[in-house]
Amino acid sequence: MATPVLHYHPLSSYCHKVLIALDVLGVSVEKRLLDLMDPAERAAFLALWPVGKMPLLVDEGRAIPEASVIIEHAQRQHARNGQALIPTDPDAALEVRLWDRVFDLYVMTPMQAFTADLLRPEGERDARGVDQARERLLSTYALIDGHLRASNRTWVAGDTFSLADCAAAPALFYAVTYVPLPSPHAHLAAYFDRLMEHPAVVRTIDQARPWFRFYPGRAGLAPRFFDPAAG
Repeated sequence: MATPVLHYHPLSSYCHKVLIALDVLGVSVEKRLLDLMDPAERAAFLALWPVGKMPLLVDEGRAIPEASVIIEHAQRQHARNGQALIPTDPDAALEVRLWDRVFDLYVMTPMQAFTADLLRPEGERDARGVDQARERLLSTYALIDGHLRASNRTWVAGDTFSLADCAAAPALFYAVTYVPLPSPHAHLAAYFDRLMEHPAVVRTIDQARPWFRFYPGRAGLAPRFFDPAAG
């Protein structure tokens, strides 16, 4: 069986989500760094997935897009030793998928609005859009903190690291560079620290570390993740 190929970029939050999951599941892939600024490379990628969004997994000739779908496919087809990020129990699986959506839609999406704004020319900045993204992040931080306080769980959807935590780690990692966690949210802060200490998350961040100098929000990265003096 051919090794699946993952088209990715080491700075992408959604690629981090997949890389963390593949690490936990014990799935080996061939990683191909994607440069969408290269016309030929972009055209080849669009031929695989016309939407043009990464990550993209190609497995036995089949193109599999969307981070959550890639992870579920990897669990079904390639996970080692019974490793799983989505429970077999239907109700537990629904909760995992719910929190996966929360982090993708209400943390990653507003976080990306900050990055997109920094990439615009000065005269095209969207101050209102950034303010709305900040409000969304703050309201979602409060939602997650309240959930963690009420559930008293180690991870966001249970006591086992899941798909939802794979989404949470990169979403929060980048979001806090723009909107730090408010001090009252002690449960969310503790959860963030647990995420950053998870071995799969540590390895994913380490692999991305040389690229952080290109991240538009790098001024908000904690020194433990990025040392500007190191280049």
